[in-house]
Amino acid sequence: MKIETLLLPTDFSECAEHALPYAAWLAHLTGARVICLHVIEPVVPVTGYTGLIESAPLTDLSEQLEESAARELPKIAEREEFAGLETEEMIVYGEAATEIVRVAKERQVDMIVISSHGRTGLGRIIFGSTAESVARHAPCPVLIVKPRAG
Repeated sequence: MKIETLLLPTDFSECAEHALPYAAWLAHLTGARVICLHVIEPVVPVTGYTGLIESAPLTDLSEQLEESAARELPKIAEREEFAGLETEEMIVYGEAATEIVRVAKERQVDMIVISSHGRTGLGRIIFGSTAESVARHAPCPVLIVKPRAG
């Protein structure tokens, strides 16, 4: 099996950080290019009065999320463990698992390296598991990196 392209989805969370060294290690081992992907999920308006702050227009919020992602994605390639690797940044809009699978298919990715937030029980039922959904629907192998306990 030849790995030429790795997909590394990130939401910039602390948990997502755990997948970075694994993706870098695999890319160095195989010479693969790494596509760093961030999915901006739809902003759902909250109705009602909170009394705290005036709500920002949704377009402003979406623009802020995109600007933030555009600042953060290049920082992955600048990390020491990614030195010498070919990387690419992508920002897409939609539901995370669906978009990760879509990008993997469109870009003919050979492997996805994704972190798990490690939710169990009710949290997993309520929030679902992006990593699990990606693993079930991806067109390629998926390495799910679970944060270490402690």
